[in-house]
Amino acid sequence: MKDRTQIILYGISLGALAVLLKLIEYRFMVYDHAVELFIGVIALLFMMVGTWFGMKFRSRRRVMLPAVSGAVPFLVSQELLHEFGISKREYEVLELIAQGCSTKEIADRLFVSRNTVKSHASSLFQKLEAKRRTQAVQKAKSIGLLP
Repeated sequence: MKDRTQIILYGISLGALAVLLKLIEYRFMVYDHAVELFIGVIALLFMMVGTWFGMKFRSRRRVMLPAVSGAVPFLVSQELLHEFGISKREYEVLELIAQGCSTKEIADRLFVSRNTVKSHASSLFQKLEAKRRTQAVQKAKSIGLLP
């Protein structure tokens, strides 16, 4: 029984010493790397604040306009599309460009890659003799491809 008590006391004292040594090691680690830890805490704080602001203002960014009731849908002439050599998919890309969608948004809506959208847009610019998106939309409206 006496040996058992000594072993238990010895184990507890070794455990306490191990904890004490770890605390001392932690104290010196914090002291030696105080600048890095301080910068890490500040970076974490800024990341959290930036994420909060991003989530808050992202939800306000998109404004949906109400649909006009009784409006007649715009129908594009197939002959006009054929005349300019614009495919159905290119026309869909043109409509989304006219709505102000980004390349990523167009790709997500049409379930294609961004490179495919860029290819269709490039082809449209060539067929409509435009250099920019706004110029392509303006030209398409002037020839009656868009309302």
